[in-house]
Amino acid sequence: MIKNHGNKKAITVGISEISYGELFARIEQFSKLIEVAEGERVIIFSENRPGWLFAFLAIWNKSAVPVPVDFLATESELSYILSDSQPSAIFVSSEKKPLLEKAMAATGILAQIVLIDSEEQTQCGTSSLESLPPYKDDQTAVIIYTSGTTGSPKGVMLSYGNLMTNLDGVVRKIRIFREDSRVMILLPLHHIFPLLGSFIAPLHAGGSVAISPSMTSEDMINTLNHNKITIIIGVPRLYEAIRKSIRLKIDQSPVAKALFALAGKLQSKRFSRFVFSAVHKKFGGKVDILVAGGAALDPEVGQDFKTLGFEVLEGFGMTEAAPMITFTRPGRVRIGSAGEVLPGTEMMAKDGEIIARGGHIMKGYYNNPEATAEVIKDGWLYTGDLGYIDKDGYLYITGRKKEIIVLSNGKNVNPAELEEYIVQSPLVSDCAVFFHDDRLCAVIVPAIEDEDHKLLYQKLLEEVIEPLNVKVSSYKRIGGLYITYRELPRTRLGKLQRFKLEELVEKDGETEEEENDGPVSEELRIITEFISAEKGRKVRPMHHLEYDLALDSLDRVGLQVFLSQNFGVEIETSEILRFPTVANLAEHVAATKTRLEEGRTDWSAILREKVQFKLPESWIPTRLAMRLSRYVFKLYFRYRTRGLENIPDEPCIIASNHQSFFDGLFVASLLRTAQIGKTYFYAKAKHADKPIFKFLAQRTNVIVVDLNNNLKESIQKLAEVLRLRNNILIFPEGTRSANGNIGQFKKTFAILSRELNIPVVPVAIKGASDALPKGSIFPRPLKKVQVEFLEPLYPENYTYDQIANIVRNRIIETM
Repeated sequence: MIKNHGNKKAITVGISEISYGELFARIEQFSKLIEVAEGERVIIFSENRPGWLFAFLAIWNKSAVPVPVDFLATESELSYILSDSQPSAIFVSSEKKPLLEKAMAATGILAQIVLIDSEEQTQCGTSSLESLPPYKDDQTAVIIYTSGTTGSPKGVMLSYGNLMTNLDGVVRKIRIFREDSRVMILLPLHHIFPLLGSFIAPLHAGGSVAISPSMTSEDMINTLNHNKITIIIGVPRLYEAIRKSIRLKIDQSPVAKALFALAGKLQSKRFSRFVFSAVHKKFGGKVDILVAGGAALDPEVGQDFKTLGFEVLEGFGMTEAAPMITFTRPGRVRIGSAGEVLPGTEMMAKDGEIIARGGHIMKGYYNNPEATAEVIKDGWLYTGDLGYIDKDGYLYITGRKKEIIVLSNGKNVNPAELEEYIVQSPLVSDCAVFFHDDRLCAVIVPAIEDEDHKLLYQKLLEEVIEPLNVKVSSYKRIGGLYITYRELPRTRLGKLQRFKLEELVEKDGETEEEENDGPVSEELRIITEFISAEKGRKVRPMHHLEYDLALDSLDRVGLQVFLSQNFGVEIETSEILRFPTVANLAEHVAATKTRLEEGRTDWSAILREKVQFKLPESWIPTRLAMRLSRYVFKLYFRYRTRGLENIPDEPCIIASNHQSFFDGLFVASLLRTAQIGKTYFYAKAKHADKPIFKFLAQRTNVIVVDLNNNLKESIQKLAEVLRLRNNILIFPEGTRSANGNIGQFKKTFAILSRELNIPVVPVAIKGASDALPKGSIFPRPLKKVQVEFLEPLYPENYTYDQIANIVRNRIIETM
């Protein structure tokens, strides 16, 4: 893999140069320091330094397995890796030795310790080694512990065959690394991306590496200039910072700005390098390729560097792929794309998720076969990333499957889409979107720090969040805003650790809630206490009714009735949102009230109000069609049912989970003929606005309701159906599940049950999401579909929330 090229320069640090011959002498020296058998694990716990490279290659020379550890690891993180990997020896720097000793004492691990920095200083002789010992392709070459964007790290076992598949791709087949390449080691080497890209690949090609003492601009510039670096291996945040500095200077000069615009149109590398020669000289004058990895590069950043005359290469991969699955080829770069597939690799998008198969896919997770089985299926690595492949074979990543937020209504939200909009604001330095307190929230690191917090909060709300919420669908709206002046939690390569955001906002996030809101009017106090009780959370005057408190249509009906009963203020539910904040609404109430009382929404009174509507006819052909569909389902699917005896003779609410477009028929077709005639469905007005649909609705037991504009009347219609001793079939989730999981239940059916003393029959539908997945046109034959009617729940003294939760939990338990 790495050969001895004699006196040719291999490594540079500062002004010191180390030839290949000296490197192999150091490999032999470090090999003699450890007593390990083939296949045993050896930890490297140190900052980047020449001894790190010597130690890694010495472990290979002993046919042992290196386990690099982040030199910024905490005691608990280090202890976890020690316990999991059970090393026989450990290379450590003097600075990290005290922490290592504490972790070893805590875990009881006994291992040989070698101080890297003291051994670097000792003299060593010459070496007769011409290369490292031979290896087997399936032999474990390294164990990389993932930094974890979702939780506990896992030890990724990469074989020599895995590494060679990547190396062949970028050294032999696509010659990115050559014998004259000079690569800067800048990123911490415990990650596979810099380990392979800035260390192993250059030396495998016969080139050289230069270690930057730190990531400060001074050390980087000195390293670039002294070594005439040709390739930089970096992360997007590094290139974003460099680009920002360069663009600032260009934008200050009208001439430079005009030349930059011209270069962008010409897209001539030779012209750009000539015009912006000062930029290239700052980089040492020889940098040709910028490689970005670890996270997605902003297309604008990539385009700007291309305009400056640099070749910007990026790719897609993960530690489990050692690390590449795709990468961009010099001369064939498409900004925004993660490039073409690694030679010898199969790749496809399955249900939107990118999966890959080839010689670079890991052996598995160390000591964790269960986790391995979750991501490797039939040889395919399921990356967890969403994307698509265009007709030319270029990959475009659109999001992370595990980061997709599934709302209680079954809707999917890609937080990256919202973050991309928010971070464009000059008020925002960084941001992240996550799900918290049953709503989408944004935590923002402001670009300005010296502004009054309350004014800044309002400015971010008005200039960033509200314009975004106007642009996106209602379910994608940001419902909570947090401000923090701390850095958002990210891995060392810049990937957002979204699972840590709730902890961040609970401990460090600042919200408008922390501000002193001043004197409170009686109207404001009463309204605030009401909303707080209804939503089960703290409510402040400046909270936005829709964005912060996420008042849905049912909440607005309750608020409408509450305002009427307690203040004599009559206001339509659609008009409530004309008063964006709680304080705005309270001011309106204070100005228009005719009385002032305190109480809760009286749903009993609402449901007692008479509503004029004609009950749809129960058409005989409808009943026959229902019965016929039962037999069709039995032939087409493996259609089973249980618990029909649980449907009472008295009026009831049949409440089912919702998996497919056929669910209404799946349930109703199982009922007895008499029950079918007395069971009513409801349809949203927007689905019954055409004459043919209206005609069918009037003859198929369908109640047309307008949930958005007149929910109160809609609930009253349903109550009237029940009072006339009929049944209602309802799907409390409000929408079909996207993945078969059960969302939160809206409490409309619970209000009807409690106030009218009507039992609820929970229904569990299983398999329908496989039989007819959301978005599919044709059902899949012979899929197993089971409908189970559970024992009825009588409302007794339960609250609305308790009824909704009990029904939901019973269905979940059956699933």
